[in-house]
Amino acid sequence: MNILTLYVGQGALAMVCDGQEVVFVDSYLPVADAQLRENIQRQVELMMRGRSASGLILTGFDADHSCPDGVEWILSQYEPRWVMYPKYYKGTDNAGRVFQIIGRHVEKRRISSNPLHRHSVRVDRVDSRILTVPSAMFRFELFSPHCEDMDNSNNSSIVLKMTGTSGFSYLVTGDTENERWERIGSIFKTALKSDILAAPHHGSKDACHPEALQLIGPDTILISAGVDNQYDHPNSQTIRVYERLCRQVFATNIEGGVSLYTKQAGAGFSTSLVR
Repeated sequence: MNILTLYVGQGALAMVCDGQEVVFVDSYLPVADAQLRENIQRQVELMMRGRSASGLILTGFDADHSCPDGVEWILSQYEPRWVMYPKYYKGTDNAGRVFQIIGRHVEKRRISSNPLHRHSVRVDRVDSRILTVPSAMFRFELFSPHCEDMDNSNNSSIVLKMTGTSGFSYLVTGDTENERWERIGSIFKTALKSDILAAPHHGSKDACHPEALQLIGPDTILISAGVDNQYDHPNSQTIRVYERLCRQVFATNIEGGVSLYTKQAGAGFSTSLVR
C-alpha cells in the first residue's frame, strides 16, 4: 500500500493505493493558484496510471476537505464506485453544494454499468466499526463520528483506519480535535494502532492528544498544511510531541510546498518528497 499526500495549500487531498485500486481521501483544490492546481492534477494523473478509483472518502464538509470543485473533478474524471462521508455534520452552504454534486453524479450514473453509491457512516456501537464498503484491497475500520461528540464541524470528522493486503495500515483523521480524541481513545484503545497517521487538523495544537497518539503508535505521521498559512499549522509544540512519539514526521509545507509519497520498504516505511 502506497500513500500520496498531495501539497494543495491549506487543505487536504490524498490517494491511497494498493495494487491497481485507489481510494481518494478528501478533495481540496486551490481556486486562486492555477499553477498549483495544474501540478496537483498532474501528480494525480501520474498516480492513476494503470489504476482505477474505487472510492472517495470525504472526512468532513468544511471546504478545505470537501471542496466542491475537487469533488466534481474526482467524480467526473475518475468515476469512483462509491463516495463516503460522515453521517453527522453541520449544515452549511458548502455541504449543500457538495451534496448537490454527489446527487447529480448518482443520477447521471444510475442506469450505467458503474453506478455511484453513497455511504453515510457513523459509529453507533463499538461492534459496528467494521464497514462493508466494496473494496478488493482494503479493510475499513471506523472510529468516528458519533452523535454525542458532534459539538462542532471538526469533531464530526471521519476517523477511519484503512488496512491493505500486506497489513499496512493508515489512519485517516480529518479535523478531529482533542475532546473527541479523549472519547475515541477511551472506547477503542489499542484498536487504533496504525502504521501511518494523517495528522489531525493539519497539525493543530487543538488536535494533538498524546494519550491517543500513544494508542495509535504510528511509525510515520504525515501533515497536510499550507506554506505560511494563517493558522500556524503545523504547530511547533505539536511537532515536538509527534517527534517524541514516532520515528518519522513529514509536512507538506516545507521547501515551498511538497507532496509526500509514502511506501512500505521491507519491514518499515519510507517517505520521499515529490514536486
